[in-house]
Amino acid sequence: MHLDQRYPALSDLKSACRKRVPHFVWEYVDSATGTESVKGRNRAALDQILFNPAVLRGPVTPDLGTRFLGRDYSCPIGIAPVGMSGLIWPGAEATLAAMAQGSRIPYALSTVATRLPEEIGPIAGDMGWFQLYPPKDPEIRRDLLARARNSGFETLVLTVDVPGPSRRERQLRAQLAIPPKVTPSMLAQIALRPTWALGTLRHGTPRLRLMEEYLKLDGNAPSTAHAGYLLRAAPDWAYLRALRDEWDGPLVIKGVLNADDATRLRDEGVQAIWVSNHAGRQFDGAPAAIHCLPAIRAAVGPEFPLICDSGLESGLDVLRVLALGADFAMLGRGWHYALGALGARGPAHLHHILTEDMKSCMVQMGIARVDDAATQLAGAPET
Repeated sequence: MHLDQRYPALSDLKSACRKRVPHFVWEYVDSATGTESVKGRNRAALDQILFNPAVLRGPVTPDLGTRFLGRDYSCPIGIAPVGMSGLIWPGAEATLAAMAQGSRIPYALSTVATRLPEEIGPIAGDMGWFQLYPPKDPEIRRDLLARARNSGFETLVLTVDVPGPSRRERQLRAQLAIPPKVTPSMLAQIALRPTWALGTLRHGTPRLRLMEEYLKLDGNAPSTAHAGYLLRAAPDWAYLRALRDEWDGPLVIKGVLNADDATRLRDEGVQAIWVSNHAGRQFDGAPAAIHCLPAIRAAVGPEFPLICDSGLESGLDVLRVLALGADFAMLGRGWHYALGALGARGPAHLHHILTEDMKSCMVQMGIARVDDAATQLAGAPET
């Protein structure tokens, strides 16, 4: 059966993923925090964005090509950083980096990935971005930046919306720690998912390999359980300035919802702002990211580069965030649902789903360029 017939939408990949990964892995990739109300707000806010279908426009040939931060991409869609990606599906980082390079879309490797930048950078090539959870030690920070740059990463993403750990109650109920401490219940779950289990055996136990290396330098045992203490998840403005001075490529700030913060970040000299509520994984009281997007666009001006994520599930959703002021859209969970559903074939199929949906919607809207999505807006979200 053709993949489009069996998995025509991201929701189909999500359902298949749940059946192919252990329960504790599913709780990791799918969960938010608290009552998970932010997930619902993201979805409801996106659904409020409507477009007027155009008629009598003649043939429309959609062009998804996008130039962003000085580089040309095949479409305005990228792969957001996800920590412990290799726990969700064995070999995830390399698979996603290779797909990104082949499809000409950006892939952001997390500081807390299960593979090193030296391994993934050459695979991602000029499509590679490096996401930084800020280390406490400035020497470790400078070494991380040098390693990322030497591995081929040209764009740096600083995540600022994780000032401390969130509860993520579903993960607690699933007895999931990072790294996983295998319990009898987990062993039973793994036994029911042989493809995931065999793949994990081949690729090795998922670990925070990058930060473990700095534990060795610090004189501590290289245990993933203690790697997090090296990270300072709550940087301040002075930290941002030091980072800005040390990185000679584009600097993107991820996790912004406040227009005043966005204006200050622009004035501090960052190259792009990433509007995000971390897909509900950090704070259950946050607004939908797309509710914040128009105010941030108004604050930073029409030309300043903006990215938006949080809850996007279709090509139509991508057009929605572009219409409200974003220049680029990112998905995180979606690519991992695709990996869980189809393994190495999954990300390319999701890329196909998203881009074909964008083209179909653009034909209905009567627009040939993604930049024109705002011209067909029929409604905006209620704040």
